[in-house]
Amino acid sequence: MMGIDKPHGGLSAENARRLDEIGPKWADDINGHRDFVIDVYSPVVARADNAGISVRRDIAYGAHGRNMVDVFTPADGPERRRRHGDIVLFVHGGAFVRGSKSRNGHIYDNVCYWFARQGYVAVNVEYRLAHDAPYPGGAEDVARAADWAVTNLREPGAPAPRVLLVGHSAGGTHVATCVFDPAFRARPVANIGAVVLVSARLRADVHPDNPNAAGVKAYFGENAGLYEERSPVTHAHCADVPLMIVVAEYENPYLDRYGAEFFHRASQARAIKPRFVQMKGHNHTSIVAHFNSGEETLGAAMVGFFDDLPAHDSDRSPSA
Repeated sequence: MMGIDKPHGGLSAENARRLDEIGPKWADDINGHRDFVIDVYSPVVARADNAGISVRRDIAYGAHGRNMVDVFTPADGPERRRRHGDIVLFVHGGAFVRGSKSRNGHIYDNVCYWFARQGYVAVNVEYRLAHDAPYPGGAEDVARAADWAVTNLREPGAPAPRVLLVGHSAGGTHVATCVFDPAFRARPVANIGAVVLVSARLRADVHPDNPNAAGVKAYFGENAGLYEERSPVTHAHCADVPLMIVVAEYENPYLDRYGAEFFHRASQARAIKPRFVQMKGHNHTSIVAHFNSGEETLGAAMVGFFDDLPAHDSDRSPSA
């Protein structure tokens, strides 16, 4: 299933060197560094062998124009049969005000292609942005997409599939709110088997050195007095769904400490502890851009986490 890991995947030696060089300087020019990472990884993931994987694009799961998903279905074979009943649902980032499920035809398709290569059905989710759907609009769309997947991707005669939620950056915020925020969890979401939060914004803040402070205001509102109540980290103790938290060595300011804070609070509240992974050498963008590039450290860790989940319960919902 998983090949030998290659640091920085199939990047050229020069691009790998440059990636290492910008790591400690990541926060000095997040936009420029992000564009560099996408530019160097896109041709690498474009060369991946995705033979046998079928993709259905722009399927509506809601009424808004951005309520669309792409579904990546693996070729039939032993791995798909082993993953039967599991759907990886990926939610991209974008600082709440931008972003798309397929940034350039390669990023973030690469994440879903990689999981489909491991035998999972993978769903790439587009969601409404802050100007159309402020808090908790993103979480509402995650819930709609998950419910759509459970209903529409169920194979004939099989139990309802289990959804493995993976959210990056702002997408991780939406996933965490969907599952952990008690104000939102009054609306049940079916069959959530696990949550993986990757470089997620788990606390709303508008610190002067937060490069995405404007996006935080746009999504969480102008009233900073509500930020604590609306921050996912406040509610880390409110669900015991299996949890994995991933941060990059070189993060957007504060996101690594918020991930550690979420892990700490969740650990205090549950007998079975969550998992915490720091991706050495990676930054806020390469932590997802590297999927399907030949480097499989994080992918292997996530599959191992999924493999260790309890037996599939077709009626599972997040528990209090």
